Amino acid sequence: MKDIAKLVEKAVKDLFDIEVEPDISIPDDKHGDYATNVALILGKQLNKNPCEVAENIKDWVLKQAQDGTKAEIAGPGFINFTLSDYVLLDSLKEKIYKSDLYKDKVVVFDYSDPNPFKVLHVGHLYTCVVGDAITRLVENAGGKVYRTNFGGDIGLHAAKSLWATMRHKNELEGLTTTNERADWLAERYVEGNSAYSTDDEAKLEIAEVNKKIYQIHADNDHESETAKIYWQTRQWSYDYFDAFYEQIGVKFDKYIPESATVPVGLKVVREQLTKGVYEESMGAVIFDGEKYGLHTRVFINSEGLPTYEAKDVGLIFIKDEDYYFDQSIVITGNEQKEYMKVVLKSIEQYRPDLVEKTLHFTHGLVKLTGGTKMSSREGNVIRAVDALEITKGAFEKEQGDAPSELVLGAIKYAFLKHRIGPDLVYEPESSVSLVGNSGPYLQYAGARAKSILRKVNTASTESRVADLDENERKLALKLARFGEVVEQATHELAPNQICNYLYELAGVFNRFYEVSKVAGDPREQLRAGLVQKYAETLDTGLGLLGIPTVEKM
Repeated sequence: MKDIAKLVEKAVKDLFDIEVEPDISIPDDKHGDYATNVALILGKQLNKNPCEVAENIKDWVLKQAQDGTKAEIAGPGFINFTLSDYVLLDSLKEKIYKSDLYKDKVVVFDYSDPNPFKVLHVGHLYTCVVGDAITRLVENAGGKVYRTNFGGDIGLHAAKSLWATMRHKNELEGLTTTNERADWLAERYVEGNSAYSTDDEAKLEIAEVNKKIYQIHADNDHESETAKIYWQTRQWSYDYFDAFYEQIGVKFDKYIPESATVPVGLKVVREQLTKGVYEESMGAVIFDGEKYGLHTRVFINSEGLPTYEAKDVGLIFIKDEDYYFDQSIVITGNEQKEYMKVVLKSIEQYRPDLVEKTLHFTHGLVKLTGGTKMSSREGNVIRAVDALEITKGAFEKEQGDAPSELVLGAIKYAFLKHRIGPDLVYEPESSVSLVGNSGPYLQYAGARAKSILRKVNTASTESRVADLDENERKLALKLARFGEVVEQATHELAPNQICNYLYELAGVFNRFYEVSKVAGDPREQLRAGLVQKYAETLDTGLGLLGIPTVEKM
């Protein structure tokens, strides 16, 4: 598509001295491989018959191409192009596609963002999977990506957990494994949250613990008993996060705890308070978002403590100082959409450049079949590890065995094949199917192609092939479009487009293989080359999604 687009662009410039970015689309098979409506647009601009304009462009392109490409005018002035078999096969000799959309750009991507002292739930798993796939697309497009993980190591949730932990501190030494410690901390958080909601005395005590945690950070206290237990249990949480991320094949370059953003956020907000960006109200510091059609939010509460808003202000300044980014991408749940609008609008008043370079997009809730909403406050969350275990169980029920790479392939693909934004209902049973639109189906499709290649006589000589037959051509054309899909998916940061393409590609290949013998056929080398490219494309596409490949079924 790029070559056709460039030729059409040059034709318009040479013929009419007009610069355009022609829209190239994919028509029905019977109308060719690519189509453009550029003549319809130019006809109005030039006050000429679009068909006449289209004929001029068509003739110019064919004269320049001279590679067997065909073109015809359709309807009121569409130009349909059909690539020659030579061009199709030649395009498949190129290395697997890489984009340059992010060439030499520094991109900071903030995702996952679990809070220490709480469990990783399936929503964290979802953002890990989606965030990892997007970073892979950006890296494939030449970007230098830094993966950051912003989590709340201070705040009321930490105080609830620490309050309960201090009441059970004699149990700490008996906890030896990462999972034991994580589960124990989750119980303490639920205990503290329950006490905060039902016991007025406990609520006051937890409020004091909250202040104490802020003081621990302000004083860099590592010696008092409370401080030692706080730092110890916070590290337990990070150890638990690290172990889980390694299990699912996701990595981060840096944890940025909220405690690190507090001094920066407070400093910036207080400075901008003197300049009128923020205002004082009832002892607190607020941003009046209503001036901008948003809502008003508190950035420093009446006790002088920063809210999430001030911490997010500190976060963007820390990322800018650490990485001097060209783009900062942040993914959160949909419930944070209006909140982030207020935070970014406030920053826009004094650092519009940072806001201009920040992309915030959101996703819906992840539910298992049945639609139960998660709540870590009540302790009835769907934990991330539970989602993996449920998937593993569904795979074992279906196949009898559940290799870890196929379990990961099932759940990752099930998340990624959907557009980011709406709520997602995860169905473990369909995610592990070997015959539907699933990760294992595509993983095994790649293994099947490799199995075919192992049967090919690599020493055989190819009989000269003048033309591709119908099924060979359909497969070659679909393979040639991989780069276009990667480009579009990268431009829109939409991994689901890669999923859709790979599933369609597997369908085209299946139809090809049903009627096209490979090993031992006179066209063996040609067809083996197509199978080889198919296997490479599947592996590359799955790799961009962060899904492991398999060599054998």
